[in-house]
Amino acid sequence: MASHLHTQSRFGMACLLAQVLAHGAGAQVSSALSASTRWDASEAAADAALPSMSFSDASRREQRAPASAAGSIRPRFSTDDRGRQVVSFEIPEGTSLYGTGENAGPLLRNGRVVEAWNTDAYGYREETRSLYQSHPWVLAVRADGTAFGVLADTTWRCEIDLSDGIRFAAEGPAYPVLVYEGATPQEVLKKLASDIGTIELPPLWALGYHQCRYSYYPESRVREIASLFRAKRIPCDVIWFDIDYMRGYRVFTFDSSHFPDPGALNADLHASGFRTIWMIDPGVKAEPGYSVFDSGSAGDHWVKRADGSVYNGEVWPGQCVFPDYTRPETMAWWAGLYKDFMAMGIDGVWNDMNEPAVFNVPSKTMPEDNVHRGGGLLSAGPHARYHNVYGMLMAKGTLQGIRDANPEKRPFVLTRANYIGGHRYAATWTGDNAAEWYDLENSIPMILNLGLSGQPFSGPDIGGFIGNGDGQQFARWMGIGSLLPFSRGHTGKGNRDKEPWAYDANVERSCRLALERRYRLIPYLYTLFEESSRNGLPVARPAFFADPSDPALRSEDDSFLLGESLLVVAKVTPLGDRMPVMPRGMWRPININDGATDADLPDLYLKGGSILPIGPIEQYVDERPLDPLTLYVSLDEGGTATGELYEDGGDGYGYREGKYLRTKYVATREGDLVRVRIGATSGAMPRQVRSVVVRVIRDDGSEAHAIGRDGETIVVDLAGGR
Repeated sequence: MASHLHTQSRFGMACLLAQVLAHGAGAQVSSALSASTRWDASEAAADAALPSMSFSDASRREQRAPASAAGSIRPRFSTDDRGRQVVSFEIPEGTSLYGTGENAGPLLRNGRVVEAWNTDAYGYREETRSLYQSHPWVLAVRADGTAFGVLADTTWRCEIDLSDGIRFAAEGPAYPVLVYEGATPQEVLKKLASDIGTIELPPLWALGYHQCRYSYYPESRVREIASLFRAKRIPCDVIWFDIDYMRGYRVFTFDSSHFPDPGALNADLHASGFRTIWMIDPGVKAEPGYSVFDSGSAGDHWVKRADGSVYNGEVWPGQCVFPDYTRPETMAWWAGLYKDFMAMGIDGVWNDMNEPAVFNVPSKTMPEDNVHRGGGLLSAGPHARYHNVYGMLMAKGTLQGIRDANPEKRPFVLTRANYIGGHRYAATWTGDNAAEWYDLENSIPMILNLGLSGQPFSGPDIGGFIGNGDGQQFARWMGIGSLLPFSRGHTGKGNRDKEPWAYDANVERSCRLALERRYRLIPYLYTLFEESSRNGLPVARPAFFADPSDPALRSEDDSFLLGESLLVVAKVTPLGDRMPVMPRGMWRPININDGATDADLPDLYLKGGSILPIGPIEQYVDERPLDPLTLYVSLDEGGTATGELYEDGGDGYGYREGKYLRTKYVATREGDLVRVRIGATSGAMPRQVRSVVVRVIRDDGSEAHAIGRDGETIVVDLAGGR
């Protein structure tokens, strides 16, 4: 098949049209203005392409004009014997492949074959071809560290074959592919984010530790869990409610025998510094007299069979009907259901089972010939077209409902099923993993590849959802999970308790130290989330980001970076942990637990030239002001270091009106003296009057420190305190 090239403008239609009008119909768009190069099998295929579901603004993908140069990455289009459109790319020798979204297995994806088809993958293993989310995206890093990425912009079932180059084979009609090129993988991800969007800045409390299980009930058990966290001085911000809070698993209801007054429960938990998140599934019990079913039926909101009748499938409540989120009317109805629900004092919502999962059928989902009726930009089509975006559309409707109910607060949604671009609506976790050492180790590359696929806010079920595990495994999992972007402990029914204190005193101590470390790092983590909300870079990054040209780092997935500055070296096996490959350059060990150590927790290293801002230990994120602020300084070979701290109200939208404070701290060495000062600031939020503790890490790992006031120059004597 012939291929047809278009460029994808990074700017608006007005900019593109202005160039075309100025230079005529044969105008060429400068490559400096292009985030991506769009390829189609033919002009006819380009004109017939379905609307983008991945782009934050679907119209941007259609803003195309002829180009004279397409870069070095050119696809080959063909059709296989199953009638699928195949798009393949040759890759240079030494190219490392990443991405493919949520999949099990190592960070390096070369040689892997997976499928973008959202699947209820309970107990998945490395050979499982498809999981809960679909990201038809591959990031390629050449031997010299330059990079490119390829997005197959189709929502249909798509095979991603990386056994010999890059090959997409998707069902359904022809689809465009977008190619992004950059001098570094970071540049490629920023370009991808300019098309698929970035996360919204989450509320600060969402960065704390979350405690969950299937299920905490009755109300007395929830209160007991909350009380134990505070009594044992183990930090925690959120308690989660799985489906057993509902009346017979009917969404938007409460079991009055277990939760007689959910509003009062939430109010009491709020008073103790906890937020609460409650689950909502898409399956609505098909039961006349049940208000959600009745109102949904009156609005004709359900997915239909091919013959036009309402589809019924079995999930937790029994026979269920499923909202057709492709209809704008259904999205508005769904969002409206959250007004009274959120009025109970609920802080966030957990969307589960939204692949959509259906029981007792071989496919684990609804028939592919079911009909979604669409509306607006979305035309009517079969479930085969909309399956991979069903969970994303549900999360989008949920997000809108939460916003409408609490317009002054930042919403929080967690979703199990999603599609590339769905990070705009929800955070995610890696589904029903197991309490096995494999799953513990696997959780790091899964989170890293999700980040490399545009989703920076994710984490595993700490401790494993399936099975019991043991104390050392739990301690090590908490050590890793407490440093990943989304940090939640969770386990299933029938398993042993898996709260931080549930094993023995030694494990409890390990968990406390791990979570105290997370809470001290919250200022730094929040700064990274704010950066991600602007440029799309992951919060947790692969070690090769420190030096994309270093081949030794390409497969390293027992360690990872938080931002650019902090290297986490994890412990992922019961015995004989290997020392991961360290990035070249200066990386100094750092202890932020006031000298306390634990053999089961990851080791931390601070990059030379960096300043790390951390806070005091808190039991929840807004327990106290950020006072004192501690700045860990690791000087480079030239005796300088810099670091940034972002602050705002922690919730609400004042930051959009300039009510934030971004501070760049600068350290310079003069002989034995290190001077730390503010180098630059932005934002209109007043600087807090607070103490600043500066800790400079010497080359031998010891520290020298001094205390001053924020805004003043603080001088540390490296010769003192030895």
